[in-house]
Amino acid sequence: MELTVNGTRHTYTGDPAMPLLWYVRDELGLTGTKYGCGIGACGACTVHLDGVAVRGCQTPVSAAAGRAVTTIEGLAATTSGRPGPGEQLHVVQRAWRTHNVPQCGYCQAGQIMQAASLLARTPAPTDAEIDAAMRGNLCRCGTYTRIRAAIHTAAGDLAGAKPSAPSNGRS
Repeated sequence: MELTVNGTRHTYTGDPAMPLLWYVRDELGLTGTKYGCGIGACGACTVHLDGVAVRGCQTPVSAAAGRAVTTIEGLAATTSGRPGPGEQLHVVQRAWRTHNVPQCGYCQAGQIMQAASLLARTPAPTDAEIDAAMRGNLCRCGTYTRIRAAIHTAAGDLAGAKPSAPSNGRS
């Protein structure tokens, strides 16, 4: 089957039921997408299929055939991310940096992918919309307040507003 991952076409001849997570990590070497719980409950494995956030541990490779798969490594190249001049970061990644979101960082690729998918369909989300969209992404360090602030900053940046000042790093 043919798969397009981060804009590059690949041919896959293995088990069509293999989780997409294992394909991107083990076959393609894209290790930014993390294994967390294996049951789709934590969100560490979040990738995009045609721009929509899905859990890579629960999505079979066959579901990605003929569709665009985006991992954290390819996020900046998406048109909705608008990297800055000389920069290779998606607007959500820049906001994460501005607000010093990660602590241990393990869940952050999944968090960023979920947030980017949210902003692609809801450009100016409310706190309630952010909380609902991000509910399935767990952060053991509890950086949820900074995550929400970073999403608001990214939304403002996408709308052309002046970026918010960096936070003090406290959640």
